[in-house]
Amino acid sequence: MSSEYRVEPGIGSRRGATWDGAGTNFALFSANATKVELCLFNNAGTREIARIPLPENTHQIWHGYLPEVRPGQLYGYRVHGPYAPEAGHRFNPNKLLLDPYARGHKGELRWHDALFGYRIGHRKEDLSFDRRDSARMMPKCVVTPDAATWGDDAHPRTPWSRTIIYEAHVGGMTMRAPHVEEPMRGTFEGLAEPGTIAHLKRLGVTAIELLPIHSFHDDRYLLEKDLVNWWGYNTTGFFAPANRYLVQPGALDEFRVMVRRLHDAGIEVILDVVYNHTAEGNQLGPTLSFRGIDNASYYLLGDDPRYCFDTTGTGNTLNLENSRVMQMVMDSLRYWVEDCHVDGFRFDLTTTLGRRRDYFDPANPFLTAVRQDPVLGQVKLIAEPWDTGNDGYQVGNFPPGWAEWNDTYRDTVRSFWKGDAGQTPEMADRLLGSASKFEHDGRRPWTSVNFITAHDGFTLADLVSYNEKHNEANGEDNKDGHSHNLSWNHGVEGPTDDPEINALRDRQRRNMMATLMLSQGTPMILMGDENGRSQDGNNNAYCQPGEMNWFDWDQADDPFVDFVRGLIAVRNSRPILTAHRFLHASADNPENRHVTWHRLRGGGIEPEAWEDPERRALAISYHGRDDATLFLAMNAGAEPREVELPKGRWRHLVSTTEGAATPDGFGEPVEDQIEIDARALILLEALP
Repeated sequence: MSSEYRVEPGIGSRRGATWDGAGTNFALFSANATKVELCLFNNAGTREIARIPLPENTHQIWHGYLPEVRPGQLYGYRVHGPYAPEAGHRFNPNKLLLDPYARGHKGELRWHDALFGYRIGHRKEDLSFDRRDSARMMPKCVVTPDAATWGDDAHPRTPWSRTIIYEAHVGGMTMRAPHVEEPMRGTFEGLAEPGTIAHLKRLGVTAIELLPIHSFHDDRYLLEKDLVNWWGYNTTGFFAPANRYLVQPGALDEFRVMVRRLHDAGIEVILDVVYNHTAEGNQLGPTLSFRGIDNASYYLLGDDPRYCFDTTGTGNTLNLENSRVMQMVMDSLRYWVEDCHVDGFRFDLTTTLGRRRDYFDPANPFLTAVRQDPVLGQVKLIAEPWDTGNDGYQVGNFPPGWAEWNDTYRDTVRSFWKGDAGQTPEMADRLLGSASKFEHDGRRPWTSVNFITAHDGFTLADLVSYNEKHNEANGEDNKDGHSHNLSWNHGVEGPTDDPEINALRDRQRRNMMATLMLSQGTPMILMGDENGRSQDGNNNAYCQPGEMNWFDWDQADDPFVDFVRGLIAVRNSRPILTAHRFLHASADNPENRHVTWHRLRGGGIEPEAWEDPERRALAISYHGRDDATLFLAMNAGAEPREVELPKGRWRHLVSTTEGAATPDGFGEPVEDQIEIDARALILLEALP
């Protein structure tokens, strides 16, 4: 295809399509390509109007400058080189490829066999070669201008000790929101609406953690079952937002408006990001971008380079051992902070990012680079500290500067309130920030991101309503999702009209939410847990596009919302609960100047008593500033217990039996002793 576009050498120092006010510079990394062609398309993306070889290759960066190209131009690449899968090379210029640095995509992926570099159904599988053009089925990249000025927008910079995270899905949060106009439901614009932000402010959360918003597509096998990739852990571009969350495709300003309005409300924005793998899958996956640009550079390959070295369970692992690939990830992170003003990141399967292939290394170049970066070192960094590879479980082992999702907190709290035996020593450690795992190298209690529920698993309402997962709607014969849920239906599987069971379920929800807010560490709430959102017992709703994954604004649970709001207020008003240092009390060290463990019947706990597997109750007193003292008692047993109080007069701050939580206290003062119900929690404060 000929072209009348004028092309100049340009520069290779900045990857992607960069408009300088007069023309656009294009630059693409490929170490093994022999030729790179820039393909320009008409405004609809339906017709290729020019194919232009990039004239220069400097330090493995192919580049060229087109004076006539303006913002809004649609483009893609065709990359030439050896098609030798047995050597790790999968170049196929018949396949249109997305620019890894593109800041916007237009159009959606339309599944067709032409998207694959090999002939689907061929006896040689991926060793065969497909000559069909894939451009018609591919989204196109968009040339975008640099960000406009942000004015006086500022990062809230909420201290970790004051941070309350709310994990949410952009689409699910507002699909049923009556305060959001229909076209904006399920979008960044919907999240930016005053009614949505008011709900978050009412709760008292300080940060919203959004499931992946980077460009992704729906898997072919899901679409064939009338399902979708709802969660979005299937990235096709690390700089481009997913069009499904935009009212106007490619309008990144909608994301910036959302961030600005959340910042105005004092709420930080944390992105769940997926830099461990891409949407191209294993050797039998499609050729959409990285695979066709330079498979051997972008992906970590196995001993047999025909296959990827996979520690993610998705078929491929991004090759951060390659300096240009790591640079792409670092550039992406800085872009979202500097140009889009996000306040932090939660990294999916972060162990993969910290690997030296077969083992995890906390001094890995990527983890080190992020910590020392002058931009990224100032934002919140949260690791999901596991992957599917050898040596993959690394909770507590990340370097200083990183917070971590603490699944041991989740499991211990679930087991304790379920009434499982032998949980009190673990529960004691979890209440005080899981010091046994995180107190090293100067790390602080906030390092432990505490959660009981997250997108991956049961909601809080389902956790107390189902003994077993019910994932039949996913079309995998209920074989997907965890089976070790540590859940309890309290006598009936699923919804029931039994008032006693419902009352107990509600109290258990309060027990677990109160435990979360009264523990040292950084609490994280799952979207909708505050209003009783259910997924009908599905603990792996990654592919469900409908009401199962939507926040139900009509299902108001005002008493529980008020309870959560009160818990957060109590937490924020008592500095001892958000102490900057670990409080240290443990089974081996039951007493210090900050905290003391008690038997419910009074006195300290003997060391051997911690080993009693039938112990299902805990009591601890906190000694804060100005002689302020708190007393927390938890009874996970099936019978009420008498609690002998430390000397003094006490008032209630929290009672899961009463369903009340307030920093101002409630009820009549108590002294000497008090009864705590079965499966209940109380927090008292000493009166002067």
